[in-house]
Amino acid sequence: MVEKNNEYILDIIGIGYEGEGIAKVEGYPIFIEGAILGEKVRVLIVKAKKSYAYGKLLEVIEASEDRIEPKCKVYKRCGGCTVQHMNYKKQLDYKFERVKDCISKIGGLNSELVKYPIGMELPERYRNKVQLPVGLVKGELNIGFYAPRSHNIIDLETCLIQDEIADKVTSIAKKWMKNYNIEPASIDGIFNKNGLIRHIMIRKGFTTNEVMVVLVSTKKNVPYIGEFINEIKNNIEGIKSIILNINSENTNVILGQECITLWGEDTITDYIENFKFNISPLSFFQVNPVQTEKLYSKALEYAGLTGEETVFDAYCGTGTITLFLSQKAKKVYGVEIIEPAIINARENARINNVENAEFFVGKSEEVIPDLIAKGIIPDVIVVDPPRKGCDIKLLEAIGEAKPERVVYVSCDPSTLARDLKILEEKGYRTEKVQPVDMFPHTSHVENVALLTRN
Repeated sequence: MVEKNNEYILDIIGIGYEGEGIAKVEGYPIFIEGAILGEKVRVLIVKAKKSYAYGKLLEVIEASEDRIEPKCKVYKRCGGCTVQHMNYKKQLDYKFERVKDCISKIGGLNSELVKYPIGMELPERYRNKVQLPVGLVKGELNIGFYAPRSHNIIDLETCLIQDEIADKVTSIAKKWMKNYNIEPASIDGIFNKNGLIRHIMIRKGFTTNEVMVVLVSTKKNVPYIGEFINEIKNNIEGIKSIILNINSENTNVILGQECITLWGEDTITDYIENFKFNISPLSFFQVNPVQTEKLYSKALEYAGLTGEETVFDAYCGTGTITLFLSQKAKKVYGVEIIEPAIINARENARINNVENAEFFVGKSEEVIPDLIAKGIIPDVIVVDPPRKGCDIKLLEAIGEAKPERVVYVSCDPSTLARDLKILEEKGYRTEKVQPVDMFPHTSHVENVALLTRN
């Protein structure tokens, strides 16, 4: 029996969904972060449950040829890039196997439907947005990322998946807070209601190089804010927008609903292919613009449009996929429950002179049946749900609507596989699943699947 606080020498025989190595002792699985398939490792058992255990990697006795030394200094403590110890080809292999495993075991489908992931030529500095928590940690001001499964902030000078401009903004913010004794709203992971600064958010338009800096504060009145504005204006190339966002609640939600423009514009702009988007602090916009083009182009390809189709875009957000679909569709209807997102979507359609897209606020599972009842029959339905997947009522509505094609964009292979199984039961056949590596060095993978009606 495996016991907590004991050490073991183990062979890694599998990789878990989060990129952790898996070993077994008499059939009992042990999950080990940082271990790679094929390695022999020395492990300390840190948690032992009835049916599984977690081990801490102490030593790699026999290393995989795919192991590399992570470039990040805080890789072992930060909760972000959990597979940075694998070379990039191995990362893609792991994500390929993960998606195939979900499709076969959860979806009950043939894993050969899954294509090899579309990777990045340069898988570093790819993110156009970062949200950094701010807090005192043992008396020191830290700005960085949370450690895994905690609110302990890991201080960092640079992050290899963020744009370099974020490193510079972080340095300026830290000096400003120290120089003027600006108190953060977190002390050793506990909310400090008397503190001010909660997060710093930086957004950058990758095609325009426009920069937005957002201070998230518990109060509207921030002392020495003029000094902060001047430092950002004088030192950040491309700065277009400096925003104060107010969030006074003791919550894990990062942004509040109130934004005050301190300097410059309310938004920055960026492009995906030929489409222009105005991006506010609260706007949803894919964080990897290079891979977003590949993902949306694949979704458009799978939709198989000829210019005569009526298309529904469920969970349309700010209308990014909707606009892509509008290029080749007769009419596209976007549906989203969040009203500010629909306001942004309508504005995005206007500034891009898209006249064949119409947007509705509401639950997709309610709005789409209502549109059908009014005689609007879809030829294609595209869904891009949150991580939890589609609402069962929407899947039932798709089954009743009987579009010729369904294109499913997913950020979670497990819920994708679950929903594909349900759609198969409602008369659809999964043709192919294409993973797209939107988040190199992490365990996350985006997918787009094509289904056709039997």
